[in-house]
Amino acid sequence: MAEVEPPPSLINDSDSAAANASARLPASPEGTALAYGSLVIMALLPIFYGALRSVTCAKSKNPADMPETITSRDAARFPIIASCTLFGLYLFFKIFSQEYINLLLSMYFFILGILALSHTISPIMSRFFPENFPNKQYHLLFVQGTGENKEEILNYEFDTKDLVCVALSSIVGVWYMLKKHWIANNLFGLAFALNGVELLHLNNVSTGCILLGGLFVYDVFWVFGTNVMVTVAKSFEAPIKLVFPQDLLEKGLQANNFAMLGLGDIVIPGIFIALLLRFDVSLKKNSHTYFYTSFLAYIFGLGLTIFVMHTFKHAQPALLYLVPACIGFPLLVALVKGEIADLFRYDESPKEGSEATESEKEIEKKDN
Repeated sequence: MAEVEPPPSLINDSDSAAANASARLPASPEGTALAYGSLVIMALLPIFYGALRSVTCAKSKNPADMPETITSRDAARFPIIASCTLFGLYLFFKIFSQEYINLLLSMYFFILGILALSHTISPIMSRFFPENFPNKQYHLLFVQGTGENKEEILNYEFDTKDLVCVALSSIVGVWYMLKKHWIANNLFGLAFALNGVELLHLNNVSTGCILLGGLFVYDVFWVFGTNVMVTVAKSFEAPIKLVFPQDLLEKGLQANNFAMLGLGDIVIPGIFIALLLRFDVSLKKNSHTYFYTSFLAYIFGLGLTIFVMHTFKHAQPALLYLVPACIGFPLLVALVKGEIADLFRYDESPKEGSEATESEKEIEKKDN
């Protein structure tokens, strides 16, 4: 199994506290409703479409397109890695100049964002190319050594359509680098979130429970126990959170009083919801009961987060509400339907050759 080292877009903000309670100026009720309504919609889009694309990704025969599988061991380590990274960033911002740190991060996310956004829009853009478009194939291969000692470093296949997507994404990248505009930030953030849900696969439900449970504790501790999470979230100028201005109605696109939602509060529950969709698909039934149940549970949990935040006027760890909802509701449905054993038996661990997993065999027996 591959060791999973989550990208900074997941670690650093898994939990940017779902939303920012602080405001420069009091926002109007209409502006606040628009901001949080928009954040909820933006959070749902990468989860929904990322989950759908994860099904195709799981069926891919191309090794380059295979998803990264998260095992129970990886899941147990994740909160520790996230905590070390978060505290390390906190110390960096305390010791070094925030301006230089954010400059380096901007350059890093400029490249990462272009790649993520181009991968996101590629299926959409393919529909707009005419049939006679001269789509040439390219193969980028980078190896180290010669003969039997040759080691493959990079092996990537792409075409002219991919280059067009990279060019379009680069425009957004330059816009973000120069202006740090909130729309450019959100385009990159949505791309990171969708790619995370699509490409990071939990191998089974137990692993998902371990991951979400560990990050539940992590989120609560770093938000309620210290000021580290909020400090890093406010200092970290990178597209690791979705933002929407609460004063958009008054100031238009130049608004600057933002509500925010951390990408981790989207991706972490999102990969669990995507797993449940793939379980639904494996049952070979017309309904996607577990996917829709967990999707509605996410909406409920996020809405509850925003409600509690405004009631107590304090930043809230979103996973405090999202984890019980996203795990509890699907498990309750499975218990009622008598499929709890099938749910926990379902496994997506990488297989050698064409050997099927026990979960797939059991499902096939039931269908027959």
